[in-house]
Amino acid sequence: MKLIIQIPCLNEAATLASTIAALPKAIDGIERIEVLVIDDGSDDETTAIAAAAGASVVRHRGNRGLAHAFQTGVDHALRAGADVIVNTDADGQYHGADVAQIVAPIVAGEADIVVGDRGVAGNAHFSPLKRRLQRIGSGVVSRLSQNVIPDAVSGFRAISREAAEKIFIASEFSYTTDMLIQAGRKRMRILSVPIRTNPPSRPSRLFRSTTRFIARTGMTIARTYTMYNPLRVFGAIGVALALIGLAPIIRFLVFALQGDGQGHVQSLILGAALLILGAVAVLFGMLADLVSANRKLSEAALERLRRLEARLDAEGAAGEGEQAKIRRDDV
Repeated sequence: MKLIIQIPCLNEAATLASTIAALPKAIDGIERIEVLVIDDGSDDETTAIAAAAGASVVRHRGNRGLAHAFQTGVDHALRAGADVIVNTDADGQYHGADVAQIVAPIVAGEADIVVGDRGVAGNAHFSPLKRRLQRIGSGVVSRLSQNVIPDAVSGFRAISREAAEKIFIASEFSYTTDMLIQAGRKRMRILSVPIRTNPPSRPSRLFRSTTRFIARTGMTIARTYTMYNPLRVFGAIGVALALIGLAPIIRFLVFALQGDGQGHVQSLILGAALLILGAVAVLFGMLADLVSANRKLSEAALERLRRLEARLDAEGAAGEGEQAKIRRDDV
């Protein structure tokens, strides 16, 4: 089996060399290990340091965000023939040696995706507020993905080739929750394993404040879940509006039976408006469900395209020899 460890980077020259050096050189069940750095538009020496450390490099011409960098890495890893893909951070937050732990369930055929659990509840590197927020967010993602995931926003994770071919990140913010909800919807097996963390070397570059992170993560979760369960979401909204609309209608009927209906016509109008909005929401849900069915067909076509590209790239590599270490991503 071939393992590719991908590292999305943005101006990580200070820590990248030590992060790559800490990665394992051999793992049971893995015949070959390669490192792939995705330079997301850095203006420092990130690319040069990655190449000097022996990693292959894919470079974006400008900063496109973590989610796009992650997807770029997965696409290139699949084309390079990866059987297992591990994603880790460049800042040295995770212990490189723990790659073996998150890869093991995939090698054994026990999981499609393995998420590194930082032990949020007792992690000394997290503040009490961050621990609580992480636990709440992970609980929501666990429920929506129908898997038990104690640390849903952990970026340290392993993905089987079959799972990677089926995952298409739609978020522009972060891939973590989007990926897990998709995987749960597609009935993939997701496991969590405990991993170690190092003290933070710098503030997070993904978000400027906790409030902003919560808002953007919440929007990503809601959008991803709605994308795969539109009828359930809009249907629930429609039923709720209809039930609320019944209250003023019943109120009007009560007064009407008492001979005082003329003074409460506004209740009838309000109730009717809410009932109409409920019906419209259900119709939107039905329409969105049809669009979701079409999305499944599109994803199936993209999955086949990925496999075809991987086969063509493998044939091309066999005919041309070893490819250059540094590539340019002009997509």
